[in-house]
Amino acid sequence: MTTIQDQTTIITNQANLAAFDLSSYLAQIQPQVEAALDNSLPVVYPEKIYEAMRYSLLAGGKRLRPILCLATCEMLGGTTAMAMPTACALEMVHTMSLIHDDLPAMDNDDYRRGKLTNHKVYGEDIAILAGDGLLAYSFEYIAKATQGVPAEQVLQVIAQLSHAVGATGLVGGQVVDLECEGKSDTSVETLTYIHTHKTGALLESCVVCGAILASASAEVLQKLSRYAQNIGLAFQIVDDILDITATQEELGKTAGKDLQAQKATYPSIWGLDQSRRQAQKLVDEAKAELASFGEKGRPLMAIADFITSRTH
Repeated sequence: MTTIQDQTTIITNQANLAAFDLSSYLAQIQPQVEAALDNSLPVVYPEKIYEAMRYSLLAGGKRLRPILCLATCEMLGGTTAMAMPTACALEMVHTMSLIHDDLPAMDNDDYRRGKLTNHKVYGEDIAILAGDGLLAYSFEYIAKATQGVPAEQVLQVIAQLSHAVGATGLVGGQVVDLECEGKSDTSVETLTYIHTHKTGALLESCVVCGAILASASAEVLQKLSRYAQNIGLAFQIVDDILDITATQEELGKTAGKDLQAQKATYPSIWGLDQSRRQAQKLVDEAKAELASFGEKGRPLMAIADFITSRTH
């Protein structure tokens, strides 16, 4: 429960946010992430698979997941250097999920981040293997490239990410999503299950893994888990809204896919206005979890606000 003192701190933090320039922060950190991703995956024999992996991994995007990991680690006294391998691995896992999600057997999409999807360039067989390769390599990269962090914490990060991506997380959410296609009676509870697992579990891992690397206490991990769960669900609600309201050029992928696939979405259940209100409520609740971190929490506060203000 949020206390009066917490509410006062939130108001103070929100006032400070006016002075925090998220655009400048992202302009500083995104190039570091891009360079680290580029260096993380060299092309060796057999070249085709590495080229396919790099094609999607380096295709741009907001890099929200690695940035969440880095920002959380730094907020708690860690360094960019100790968190960067995990940050890259999180983007590898996310990229795997996009490659596989775009396949004809899944969402059957031709465009992602404004470019042809992996299977359109390399074929379905190589695209499947590129996703598999990125997933396997993500764990290897955390284990081999992380420096200055106790082995026990590195193992904890690997376990956390494994839980988020398997049948307990992303895979499980995707299965229920597929089962609900074309059904008109999907409940809000089922839809929320889908998105807290398919999208939210990995976003939560980004924050939690950054905290683990910085030796966060159990209490801090719980606060940050709640923050991440809330922004994860808000992110998906906004995604559902943008699928209806944005153009293909703005999204960098095919617009209106959910409607074509007869998928249940938050706007289809609640309508656009209520969906927007629910997304904002989740962001407000997420920010409340950061009250005790003071000014150090400003990047995570600003990222929470970005969730509801983004246009793609």
